[in-house]
This record gives sequence, C-alpha cells and structure tokens, in this order.
Amino acid sequence: MSIRTEQHEEILLVILDRPEARNAINLEMSRTLWDTWRAFQKDRDLRVAIITGAGDKAFCAGADLKEIRPFYEAMTPIERREKGETEPGLGGITRNLDPGKPVIAAINGHCLAGGLELALACDIRIAASHAVFGLPEVRWGIMPGAGGTQRLPRLIPFGIAMELILTGESMDAETALRYGLVNRVVPAERLLPEAINMAKRIASCAPLAVQAARHAARRGIHLPLDEGLRLEQFYAEPLRQTEDAKEGLRAFQEKRRPVFRGR
Repeated sequence: MSIRTEQHEEILLVILDRPEARNAINLEMSRTLWDTWRAFQKDRDLRVAIITGAGDKAFCAGADLKEIRPFYEAMTPIERREKGETEPGLGGITRNLDPGKPVIAAINGHCLAGGLELALACDIRIAASHAVFGLPEVRWGIMPGAGGTQRLPRLIPFGIAMELILTGESMDAETALRYGLVNRVVPAERLLPEAINMAKRIASCAPLAVQAARHAARRGIHLPLDEGLRLEQFYAEPLRQTEDAKEGLRAFQEKRRPVFRGR
C-alpha cells in the first residue's frame, strides 16, 4: 500500500508513501485516497487532515504517467470525458469530492503537475524551504487536467499563474510565498510540526463553525459580493442555533475554554 494514515487525536495525517517514485500517484493510490477522504468526511471525531509525502525529496511529482496514460488511452474521448464528470479526480479531492473539512498540505519538496493540483485542492499550504512548484504538463504535450488551470489563477495573480501554466516552468518556495501560493515557508525539520500545530489550532475551534465558515468562503469566492453575503447568512443562521454556539457564548461569559461537541 502506497498510502499511509495516522490519527493524532482529531487530526488525520495522510502520507503519500512512494518516495522511490517521488510519491507519484498511480491508480491504486488515487482510489485509496478517494476512500480515505470519504472516510474522513464521515468521521465525526476527525476535524482536520494533513497530507504530505514520504521522504524529503518530494511532496508529489504528479500522476504516474507510465501507468495512468495507458489506462486512459484505452478509452474513447467520450468515455474519458464522462469519467472525468463522475469519477474521483487525481488524489481524490481534485474533482467530484469535497471532504467538507479543512485539509492542510505539508509540502516537503517537489510539488509538480498533479502534485501541485492536489495541493491546490487543499485549504492551506505550508512548504519546506526547499519546495519547488510547477505545472510542467505543456512540456509533455498535455495540459493540467486536475484543476490546475482553474484553481491556480484563482489563488495567485492571473499573469503569474498563466506564466506557470504556459511555460511549464517552476517556482521556488520563497516566490510561492510572495505570491500567496503557500501560507508560510519553514525549515524542512519544522514542516510537519508546523502543520500539526496549525491543525490543532483549527481543531480547537467549534467544528460545525469551522465547516460552515469553510463552505461559505470556498463557495462565496466565485460569487458577486452581494450574493456572497447572502450565502454567508445561509450558513451563519443555522449555526447560531447549535449547542456549540450556545456553549461558546457561555464559555466567553464565564471566562473559560469552551468544550465543543460538534452539535
């Protein structure tokens, strides 16, 4: 098995464990990730996930083209398009599945092609100082097909995104930080502790509130402001009726730490 998982209280750690192939994702890994994200989605005890790669060379070098390309080339164009509309995307969360909870990418090295697309599908990205980012697909006669052309221009300045997409060139960690592709850059030995610390900070908050705020932000970003504000209230009002909201107000008044139960 090339996917390992560990549970640290409310945090799920997902490890791409194929360092000999720079953690490239083959069909088995992609299907396992789909199952992993769905289980994470349904587990009420898990509040945040972290995804990272084994070793210190690569987060993920993308899809394993030696295995995946023959699989897709055996289909007709119509079959490939239909599969893209209904089947899991590369890495499980690049298309057709939202885990519904925060996911942090801890990027420990090369983050290329489908690997970058997987990181883009996460909510927060933390990079080791030696990380490298790129979408080199056009150099191989193909294009980013797991969200790269859609998510990257929504995250960083459009011209910078287009430069990466159209040249296939790479970007180092400090440049990625400057343009907002990653939230922070840390020394390699601090990468996982930093990601776990952030996950714990998120997990300490009310889980229903975190999930509602996440949905509102992710869906509202594509709307005009007035529609986004209405969407915000769509999520905010039911939240005010939850036990966690009442507990939060009581804890604030009593000057104590709230105990949230996800109800």
